[in-house]
Amino acid sequence: MITMLGLSTLGAVHTAFALVAVVCGYAMLLRFGRISAELSLGKTYIVGTAISCFTSFGIFMHGGFNVAHSLGILTLVVLGVAAVAGRSRETSRLATYVETIGLSLTLFFHMIPGLTETFTRFPMGSPLFSGPEDPKLQKVVGFAFLLFLIIIALQIRHIWKAPTLMRCRTGLA
Repeated sequence: MITMLGLSTLGAVHTAFALVAVVCGYAMLLRFGRISAELSLGKTYIVGTAISCFTSFGIFMHGGFNVAHSLGILTLVVLGVAAVAGRSRETSRLATYVETIGLSLTLFFHMIPGLTETFTRFPMGSPLFSGPEDPKLQKVVGFAFLLFLIIIALQIRHIWKAPTLMRCRTGLA
């Protein structure tokens, strides 16, 4: 099955961790309105995202180092910034914004290669898009970005209205 999908063993491991992370990330968004490192789903999201980034560095389907590898590095940097901000949440409202937006941004980053790899492979034999540069795929990624902006706007509004005590106690704004 893995070979049939064109995935190496490393590619399959990478995909599995990414899928777990994405499911956890969206579960948290739907349930709490944000991804929080203080809950087990959030921790699973962060670990799965980090592992999927690190495993992506060994995948060279399109030649050598490419834009997907750069996105992995950027994702790790944003995860780090969000983690540092999360430690300052109790003393800084800005930290709550940075953590929330950062973790949501990493979820959007998952969507870029996720949509690209999925829809340039499926349906098998006649994929929906020809490759990363396909204008139709770029529109789909653009739509995902628009959804990300709406989510961020809702999160900012929610944090803005949340009392400081509630924000500090639960870790959820």
